[in-house]
Amino acid sequence: MSGGTMTAPDGGPRCPWGLSTEDYLAYHDTEWGRPVHGDDALFERLCLEAFQSGLSWLTILRRREGFRSAFAGFKISAVAEFTDADQDRLLADAGIIRNRAKIEATLANAKVLAGWRDGELDELIWSHAPDPVGRPVPHTVQDVPAVTPESTALAKDLKKCGLRFVGPTTAYALMQACGLVDDHLADCVARGGGASGSAS
Repeated sequence: MSGGTMTAPDGGPRCPWGLSTEDYLAYHDTEWGRPVHGDDALFERLCLEAFQSGLSWLTILRRREGFRSAFAGFKISAVAEFTDADQDRLLADAGIIRNRAKIEATLANAKVLAGWRDGELDELIWSHAPDPVGRPVPHTVQDVPAVTPESTALAKDLKKCGLRFVGPTTAYALMQACGLVDDHLADCVARGGGASGSAS
């Protein structure tokens, strides 16, 4: 079926996007769609999804360690303390995406989140996870949405709290990456967290 799973080198069926590069295969098999919890971990995913806007996810994935180094491991309390000098440093850092608006949003978002109680970001994001019971299982990539009512509501709530660069499409990509939804195709070995692929 067009847009359905494809056979990986190990013989197992995978979502087609996961087979384009080794980087994608490792990410597809070991991370994408698996539950992520913890404010700092979710802040990292939120930031990276925002930086990805308009770009290939592979571009972000291959710079991930550069991002982690540049943004103090995405520890909210640390990034919230970044100064104008840090912003200048980031704008000159070839290891990340040097987009001024996205960098400014990341620092501003950290300052907002630093005032939240521990676990509050986790609770807010996960409160928008749809009930998996009755949710259609995608059989082809065409069955996977880019935006859902839940992601629209999540984006609205994040913006209401003062966060930036969190539109409905970015919010849904976050939901997919962090396991709020399982958008692995029906025949994919990684569906339900059951991948047996290579580790990153």
